[in-house]
Amino acid sequence: MATTTDLRLGVLGYGLRGSLARTAHRPGAGSRVVALADPDPRARAAAAAALPGVRLHTGHQDVTDAPDVDAVLVLTPDDTHAALACRLLRADKPVFVEKPLDITVERCDRLLRTARETGTRLYVGHNMRHMPVVRTMRDLIARGAVGRVRTVWVRHFVGHGGDWYFKDWHAERRRTTGLLLQKAAHDIDVLHWLAGGWTRDVQALGDLMVYGDNPHRRAPGEPKADDWYTEDGRWPPHTQRALNPVIDVEDVSLVNMRLDNGVLAAYQQCHFTPDYWRNYTVIGDEGRLENFGDGPGGCVKVWNTRRSGYRPDADGTYPLLAPGGGPGADAGHGGADPLLVEEFVRFVRDGGPTDTSPVAARMAVATGCLATASLRDGGTPRRVPAPDAGLAAYFERGQTET
Repeated sequence: MATTTDLRLGVLGYGLRGSLARTAHRPGAGSRVVALADPDPRARAAAAAALPGVRLHTGHQDVTDAPDVDAVLVLTPDDTHAALACRLLRADKPVFVEKPLDITVERCDRLLRTARETGTRLYVGHNMRHMPVVRTMRDLIARGAVGRVRTVWVRHFVGHGGDWYFKDWHAERRRTTGLLLQKAAHDIDVLHWLAGGWTRDVQALGDLMVYGDNPHRRAPGEPKADDWYTEDGRWPPHTQRALNPVIDVEDVSLVNMRLDNGVLAAYQQCHFTPDYWRNYTVIGDEGRLENFGDGPGGCVKVWNTRRSGYRPDADGTYPLLAPGGGPGADAGHGGADPLLVEEFVRFVRDGGPTDTSPVAARMAVATGCLATASLRDGGTPRRVPAPDAGLAAYFERGQTET
């Protein structure tokens, strides 16, 4: 491990989550990016502009084998995560894996086993655990605001889904398994964290209702257009152009879950809504809470004093505050990304417990995988495999054997 003030970071991939590399590049403040690899020349050009002085490479090995790299952020497409992370762990390089861990349960388990066998630190980038909206809801639940949690409902309206998930590799099963894994991994993890359990049984329905009929596709090998995303986007969704050549993932899905602690949960995801909105409702045996927005200006409301018709004023309203205690900030997912990077850097240097959990991330992938299998088999219920008890205990101890 380097003795310099800044942790020297390598980065693999500079695509949609390249913002994490920019957040992690804090020369003189604890961490700096020294090397980055991406096979796409456009991505390397963008990285050169955003991270001046950082060494740029086309191949990941130039970063993973570099002696001046202390730890590595894996920000590549989902189906490459486990293989790259295992290579890094065997090279004694602590690794940050952007969500999800990978696209199959088997690959996730292989990654967890490799981390334990090598003793090298593994961190997962579930940044929503650091978002003010999630922290506020979790704190209210811990304080007993709704009593014992009995059911959790999550609705995710992905208003820019056509741009973000149907114009590149996200649209292909072979790269993602499906968007109930790729996009929902965050929400499933948060649902588990709020409910205090992991999904045991899952049943789902879904379909490719809108984007599958759109004939306006890029040719195989043709790069994504420079104007693939605009703030206003194309509306209605059937006017989208230059979609991915292959589209075989669902654009709407509905999931029912029973957790191992008895909590019942539901998750709904739609990629062709006009607005972007993520809504959590948690109902306990003594009240209900719900978020209104998940960023600056948002709040969490609680109803828990009496029965009534719907009351928009609620019994308690809790504004979403930035990490410093002021009004909600938009510094990367409402201030979550800087906290995620800080936790990773601290974990690499000192070890100890973290708010994110590789085992919990594995359970989010497992739930997404089995839900996807269910919806593609007519909604047949599936049992989600529990993690290996020894591995779970290892990670619960903060990645130590004793």
